Amino acid sequence: MSSNLYKPEEVAKILNISRFTVYGLIKRGELPAYRIGRSMRIESADLENYKRKSRSSELFTGHEGLPADPSAPAHYPGLIICGQDVILDVLSGHLEKQIPGVQFLRRYVGSISGLISLYNRTANIATTHLWDGDSDEYNVPFVRRYLPGQKACVVNLVSRVEGFYIAPGNPKNIKDWHDLIRPDIRFVNRNLGAGARVLLDEKLRKLNIDSRNIQGYSREELSHLAVASCVARGEADVGLGTEKAAMQVRNIEFIPLQKERYDLVILPQDINPQHFETLLSILRSDEFRKEVMGMSGYDISQMGEIIAEL
Repeated sequence: MSSNLYKPEEVAKILNISRFTVYGLIKRGELPAYRIGRSMRIESADLENYKRKSRSSELFTGHEGLPADPSAPAHYPGLIICGQDVILDVLSGHLEKQIPGVQFLRRYVGSISGLISLYNRTANIATTHLWDGDSDEYNVPFVRRYLPGQKACVVNLVSRVEGFYIAPGNPKNIKDWHDLIRPDIRFVNRNLGAGARVLLDEKLRKLNIDSRNIQGYSREELSHLAVASCVARGEADVGLGTEKAAMQVRNIEFIPLQKERYDLVILPQDINPQHFETLLSILRSDEFRKEVMGMSGYDISQMGEIIAEL
C-alpha cells in the first residue's frame, strides 16, 4: 500500500464501512478518487479531509456533492483532471512529458460532478459532454449553470457518437428512444450526473416519455464499458453509451443516435498560464492528434479549438 494512496477496500477498513459504501461516496462526489490504470485510488489527504468533515458534521450536501461552503480553499498536489474517457490517460502522459515535475491525477467522475469540482476548486480541468435539449447545444449552457459568476474557457478535446448498445443482430428490433418503454425491453442506465444520463433524461423530457415506464431505468452503472458489458452478458437488452466503448466489448452491436462534443472546461484563474498554453499546444500538435486518430472512435476536427470563453 502506498503511504499516499489507498484502494477503496482499504478505505472501507479504515472507515469501518463496506466497500460498496465507499464506491457510493465516490459516485456521489463526496470522496474524491483517481483512476490509475484500471484501478481507483483515494489520496490520504482527501480521506483525512472527508473524516474531518464527518467529525464536524460538514458532510457534503446538495446536488451532486456540492459542499455547504463551495468557496472553501482546497489543497491538492499537481493538476487534477476530471473525466472517464481513456483519451485522458493519453493526454496526461503528454502533459507529464511537457511539464516535468508536475503530477497529473485523474478524478474518475461524470460531467456534472466534474463541473462542481471546478466550482469547489478541487480540480483544475473537467471534461463534459452535456446536451441541453432546449438549445440543442453541448456543454456551454451547463458551464453557465454550474459555474455561475466564473470566467471559464471551453476547449474541444474530441467529438464522439452516443448510441444504443444491443445484442448482435438486434433480436429485439430496437430502433429509437420510444422502444425503451416496450414491456419486453430491459434497459441499463448510467449514474446521475453522467453525460449519457443527461442525454437520456433530456431526450425523454423532449419526447414526453415517462421514465417510470422504462424497465431497468433505476439500474445504474458507472461507465460506458460497464453498461456495454451488461448488454453483452445478456443482463439487459439495451444501454446508452459511446461508440468507442462498443468497440472494446465483444458480443454487442451499436446503433448511432447522436454526435456529441467532448470538451475540456478550465477556469483560467485556477491554472498556470504556461500550463494552459502547453495544454493547447499538445491538443494542436500532430503527434497527439495522430495518436488519438489511431485509437478510433473519435472525431478530432475541432480538437484544440476554443469553443467559448465565458
